[in-house]
Amino acid sequence: MSISDVRLGQIAARFAELEARLASGTLEGDAFVAASRDYAELEPVARVAAEVVSMRGELVSLQTLEDPDPDMRALAEEEIFRLKGQLPETERQLAIAMLPRDAADVRPAMLEIRAGTGGDEAALFAADLYRMYERYAAEQGWRVEMVSANASDVGGFKEVVANVTGSGVFAKLKFESGVHRVQRVPVTESGGRIHTSAATVAVLPEPSEVDVQIEDKDLKIDIYRASGAGGQHVNTTDSAVRITHLPTNLVVICQDERSQHKNKAKAIQVLRARLYEKMRDEAHDAEAEARKAMVGSGDRSERIRTYNFPQGRVTDHRINLTLHRLPEILEGPGLAEMIDALIAEDEAKRLAAMDA
Repeated sequence: MSISDVRLGQIAARFAELEARLASGTLEGDAFVAASRDYAELEPVARVAAEVVSMRGELVSLQTLEDPDPDMRALAEEEIFRLKGQLPETERQLAIAMLPRDAADVRPAMLEIRAGTGGDEAALFAADLYRMYERYAAEQGWRVEMVSANASDVGGFKEVVANVTGSGVFAKLKFESGVHRVQRVPVTESGGRIHTSAATVAVLPEPSEVDVQIEDKDLKIDIYRASGAGGQHVNTTDSAVRITHLPTNLVVICQDERSQHKNKAKAIQVLRARLYEKMRDEAHDAEAEARKAMVGSGDRSERIRTYNFPQGRVTDHRINLTLHRLPEILEGPGLAEMIDALIAEDEAKRLAAMDA
């Protein structure tokens, strides 16, 4: 889509205004924070817009050039050809930069992985997915902190919840929500038969306390002794915390820390993220009950992605992308190509919708 010269002028003027305000030294407190945020959001748009303005201006100058020297005219024709080839792609980059952004894209995220169909093998696969996201996060320069985990008897996870912090976390991880299916020979299979199992992934943007205020009167807090794997403190101290949010009946359990207070703080953190996602769903009718839809029931048929070990491939069914690089993807770095492809597809769809 082509952006008008008037719109380009508006972008440049707004960016110059923000630069001047920030440089004036007169902004303080919330006003400075707001202006800094606006500047950071507009800067990549203004940078590409300036490039488009420059290319368009150069193209006009060359097309109106009247030079009797045939060599100069030949050079001008070559430059015109180059600019005409590059300008549409630069204009497309600008259109993408101007697409409305989800306000949650800049937020940290709560990553929830649960074993689905497949018993012990599903729990082992849930652990594989968790390690994959840990490694991908490390490549992105993000920090992953486990909030709670329910380990299975064979070493996997029945459920694991982690907080992922860094730059643009939710913008990239939000496309990972859904059912992930694995096809492989389980370690417990003596006959060498391939089994199909599944795990669900939910990625929730993490809100601030200002976004979601939780009243003490709305909480029912139960303290009890932790159970399962977890060290010597298990079953010896009342440190596990179960919080029920009475207005919504959302329940969060955390028992990984030795301290009851730390478990309570982590449980509140998870609860706030789930309440924020619920608010987002209710605010967007098209995404009503989105969290339930994005993870489904954990059944094998509701998959967004398949990890096929015998063939060494990973297929994302939403964009029909297959990469024969399964080990590299599970190690983290290879996942970037798949996530980038999902982001590009989303941008293309939104551009097409705006052009329609």
